[in-house]
Amino acid sequence: MSRLEPGQQAPTWTLPDANGDQVSLSDFAGRKLIIYFYPAAMTPGCTKQACDFRDNLAVLQGHGYAVVGISPDTPAKLAKFTDKESLSFPVLADEDKSVLTAYGAFGEKKLYGKTVTGVIRSTIVVDEEGKVEFARYNVKATGHVAMLAKALGVDLG
Repeated sequence: MSRLEPGQQAPTWTLPDANGDQVSLSDFAGRKLIIYFYPAAMTPGCTKQACDFRDNLAVLQGHGYAVVGISPDTPAKLAKFTDKESLSFPVLADEDKSVLTAYGAFGEKKLYGKTVTGVIRSTIVVDEEGKVEFARYNVKATGHVAMLAKALGVDLG
């Protein structure tokens, strides 16, 4: 499994959102995009992380960043997650894990001291030209948005 590095071209993708509408990386051309990969909607850590992005979305957008979340969940599960948590950014379904794999966010990881295969909580920032600007793997759900904002020079207030 290869991980992305700053300067690389971000792999292209098109995935369904919670409504089943297709969303593509190219939809964000000319804008900066934060893509965060998470294991499963409606789990405690993933809910904290999604709500943290939701609560800081206006500030991130004010600095020119759009946000999408990607998980292997179905669009139906993502619809429930979006409604329950009032998410105001797209969460996308990568059921075959092809995008997760292309971005280095699926593979072997340590979980409670054991090696397992699964989603590696990761965040990739893609610049206006579609190149990787920032890549972090094995991030923590709690406090992640604050760490990301600091790395990007964004003051969350």
